[in-house]
Parts: sequence; structure tokens; C-alpha cells
Amino acid sequence: MRDRDAIITSEGLIFRVLGYSHPPNKYVCDAEYAPAAIFKSDNPKAPREGGSQMLYKFYEDEGWKFIHDNFSEYMIFHEMLRTEVLGVHSSDISEYRRPSEKLEALIEIQPQDELLAALQDVLSLVTIHSSLNRSDFGVFGSILHDFYHPKLSDLDFTVYGSQNLHKLCVALRELYNDKFTVLENEFENDDAVKGKHWKFKNYSLLEYVWHQQRKMIYALFDYKKSGRVIKTEFEPVKNWEEIKDRYDIRTKIVHKGWTRMRARVI
Repeated sequence: MRDRDAIITSEGLIFRVLGYSHPPNKYVCDAEYAPAAIFKSDNPKAPREGGSQMLYKFYEDEGWKFIHDNFSEYMIFHEMLRTEVLGVHSSDISEYRRPSEKLEALIEIQPQDELLAALQDVLSLVTIHSSLNRSDFGVFGSILHDFYHPKLSDLDFTVYGSQNLHKLCVALRELYNDKFTVLENEFENDDAVKGKHWKFKNYSLLEYVWHQQRKMIYALFDYKKSGRVIKTEFEPVKNWEEIKDRYDIRTKIVHKGWTRMRARVI
């Protein structure tokens, strides 16, 4: 499994795989959703309807606290960090879901609602304007788990491989610069963050907007057929050939404290 693949346990907990290096027969994860039968949230953004089941999305550190306090079997020891992290043993996986397989299934059928129609339209738009194939993408988030809302949910794509990410960003830049396009950079201005409470002290809101803008992967899709603008993102994930498991129990990562550096990312 790789980054952004999903793991479902017997309790109905949904985890997202984090990264590419994991302890043997285990996966380091982030807790994403829990069924209402075992967890409830007061956050108005948290409820998700999954068929006949209600789930809640974890926000901030809710997932870590809930798993740590109630499901110790999903805390695994990380030898390199010498501490416990959220994770799932291979033997505890009831089901796994891969974004690439989900998208492949969705593009083979007639869209059942306006969000899935928008998904196919965005995918067609970016593949036409680049040399990418539909197989270079996946879909995660609520669509992966079939509890999205056709009129409210966003479009969350994965794009596989560093070269494909570069090609996508070139195409997105061209689309953003086209005044007749239906895609625009979500962070072209600071509208995306207006009114939001900013918690960081040494990282300004303007810096955040600048970095988000230059990444190119956060878009707004003006979908005329539904009459709304849909947030759309393209999260980079390594392809299988790029993945090298660097988990090594002989290596120890020691927390020495904070440091400050100035660097240029090339």
C-alpha cells in the first residue's frame, strides 16, 4: 500500500495510509473517519452519511486522541522514532481502498450525479491539456468511500509520479492563465482564507497563501451545469517505481529540539 490508500477495520474505522516507509507487516496511518456507533463529534462539518451508516470525520488531533484512548491495538511502535504512532497491523485490515482503482471504476460508468459528472469533466480537461492519461490519477476523500454529497462535496484527485506532477502543473498553469477557462487557482488571491482564524505565530497568512498558490495543485472548477464552484485538488503521490521503503530499525531519529534554517527549494 502507499500514501493516501485507505484501510478499513472490523469496527468500521477508516484510516489513511501515511507515506511509504512502514514497520514490517504494519502501516503508519492517520485516522480519518469513525462510525457513529463508536464516536460522535460536535463539529458541524464532521457528519458523513455512508449508505445506511452515519460516520464522523476527525478534525485536528481528534483521531489521535480517540484511537489512543479507545483502540490501543491501532497504536504501533515505530522503532526509528522510538515511540508509538497511529497504525494498523496487516492482520487487522478488513478492507482496503485504492484511489487509482476507485477512479478507474468511476470513469467506466455513466455519471450518476452532478459531482461525478464534474469529476469526469475535470479529468478530461486536464488530460486533454497535458500528455497525461486517466490512469495517472486517482480519487480520494469522500468519493473514495461513497459518502460524498453531490451538491456540497469537493473533488480530491491523486496524481501519481513526479514527472506526471510536473506535466500536470504545466497544464494547470496554462489553464489558469486562460481567461476563458473554467479552472482557476484557488489561491490566486486571499479569498480562500478570509475570515479564518490563524493559529501560527512564525508563519504568516500571506506566506501560506503564496505557498499554496505556487503549488498549482489547488483549483476552483466553475461547473456551469451545477451552478456552483467546486474546490478541486490534485495531491501528488509517488508511483510504484519511485517508492523505496527506507524503514530501518538500525536507524534512530532523536528529537533534539527546534532549529531554524534558511533554504531554497529547487
